[in-house]
Amino acid sequence: MATPLEMPKLGNTVEDCLLARWNKRVGDTVAEGELVAEIETDKATFELTSPVGGTLLATFFQAGDLVPVFTNICVVGAPGESVAPFQPQASSTPGTERPSPEPPASRELAPPPRSRGEEAAVPHQSVPPAAPSSGVAPLSPPQGFYSPRAKRFAAGHGFRPEHVAGSGPQGRVLEEDLKRLYYASPRPTPLARHLIESGFELCGEAGGRLRASDLGPPPEKMSHIRERVARRLRESLAVTAQYTMNASADATGLLALRAKIKARGASPGLPDINLNEMVMFCVVKALAVMPEVNVGFVDGKIYRHTGVNIGFACDTPRGLLVPVIKQAGELSLADLAVRIKALSRQALDGAISPDDLAGGTFTVSNLGVYGIESFSPILNPPQVAILGVNSIELKAVRRDGAVVFVEHIGLSLTCDHQVIDGAPGARFLKICREQIENVEALAGLEI
Repeated sequence: MATPLEMPKLGNTVEDCLLARWNKRVGDTVAEGELVAEIETDKATFELTSPVGGTLLATFFQAGDLVPVFTNICVVGAPGESVAPFQPQASSTPGTERPSPEPPASRELAPPPRSRGEEAAVPHQSVPPAAPSSGVAPLSPPQGFYSPRAKRFAAGHGFRPEHVAGSGPQGRVLEEDLKRLYYASPRPTPLARHLIESGFELCGEAGGRLRASDLGPPPEKMSHIRERVARRLRESLAVTAQYTMNASADATGLLALRAKIKARGASPGLPDINLNEMVMFCVVKALAVMPEVNVGFVDGKIYRHTGVNIGFACDTPRGLLVPVIKQAGELSLADLAVRIKALSRQALDGAISPDDLAGGTFTVSNLGVYGIESFSPILNPPQVAILGVNSIELKAVRRDGAVVFVEHIGLSLTCDHQVIDGAPGARFLKICREQIENVEALAGLEI
């Protein structure tokens, strides 16, 4: 019996997913549990497997389509079975691939504007660099709008630009208009034309003769996750008033506790807790002391959170993800470390739930492992603060009238000035420093 596969709902906040790639083609044999397609939310990639064995009879979407959850995307069954009952509504299936012999309808109402490299591939055709793109191919001026001399120049040079602004009466195109555009247009050499045909594109601006040195390989397309991250970061800088303060905390206690844990070794009651997990534990305690930092800011309103949902930046092969530990204030240091490690593995494997990437109230970003001494972390709205953790460096301090060198860990706090002024931000950074310097007592571990 034919069985549809639908786009799963991968979290309470997920309404649609990107169909990233088909791993099977129509007509391929599919085993039960075999990978059929890869799908993406805005934060993670997941695998879609078949619940039954059979033949892939039809696919209703193409790779790159954004598909609502609970929508059928394909059908697996026996050859010859009808798939018509499982087809989604036409309004929700742009660019579908149907099993009928008719070709799928095009998703484009008009041809897209050609890239600069593609324009260069067409001899003596160019669009001025400053011309705005409307998404619809412009039309050439009617022959009647060319002056006689302009017609001769166009015919002699085989030059009919897609659009040109005429400087003559009523917008008529004059010979000077065509000459100016012709000599400013890139005209590829034979080698450049060959590279363009093989996929190379124009790098920057070019006028006159277009040479191979002006071309470069096609740009890499950003992943769906990377596009979402880029958009969120741009929006963050656009809607917040960000400022960053830097300080450092005595890392003696951190390093001493870490050494004790390593010496004892991991056990069921005491996992291998690293420095970043200790710092995050201290930050959670600092937020309990100063809850006015643990808030959200949306449309001019401040929302105070009842618990600390602490997120941490995680570098993955798919891009930056921020897993979130819910109600972190209720966890011991050991429990927090276990949770951080579990979410980190899931994020790296691409198996993390979207629900574990949402709902954060404060974020920690650690670049100290890369030797970074100071940086400006970017806010993750609606959060109003984020703490950057830097490397541990020797710092000269005065003690008992003498100068000694003590290892300090760098801290970079970014706040939204719309909600947190400089003095409250500095107080919170001071509290974080105090918690870190007293981590041994704060942790309460018996080692």
